[in-house]
Amino acid sequence: MSNQTFQELLHGKGEHLDPIACVEDVPVSVAGKTIDGYPHTIWQTVGHLNYWMDNDLRRIAGAHPAYPEHAAEGWPATSAPASDAEWQAALQRFAALLEQVSKVSAATPEILQRHVPATHPSHENRSSSVEAVLWQTLVHNSYHIGQIAMLRRCFSAWPPRRGSDTW
Repeated sequence: MSNQTFQELLHGKGEHLDPIACVEDVPVSVAGKTIDGYPHTIWQTVGHLNYWMDNDLRRIAGAHPAYPEHAAEGWPATSAPASDAEWQAALQRFAALLEQVSKVSAATPEILQRHVPATHPSHENRSSSVEAVLWQTLVHNSYHIGQIAMLRRCFSAWPPRRGSDTW
């Protein structure tokens, strides 16, 4: 793995948005806002990202977290945070988990190639290394950060304070 490329994509460079910049200035009133025809809020999407980054980091560390029986278990049940404090805590957790992913990606080649056991029977036939799990995490994050950017545009809450493409 090119750690430089991984870091650039994880933290936003080129076509990838900076995930922290994309969410850090979202007010709690926008975080829980819904849009007709779309299943999740920004709050729920950040919670989903936190859930899966935590799950993947625990797997990499050798734990065997239970795989959710239903997809809904990986999303917050509420559409909005109960308070600004809860929203800020979710954002802080998001930043901390991104930092942990970043640190793990700088591991030695031997660690990056270490096998990570599957957590669901349907994944048993796929080999997974620490490196593969990290790349899946990065791509998953990128996908959902794009959704958050689109929601922000729909709510006239774009661009982020730190700037971004506006076209």
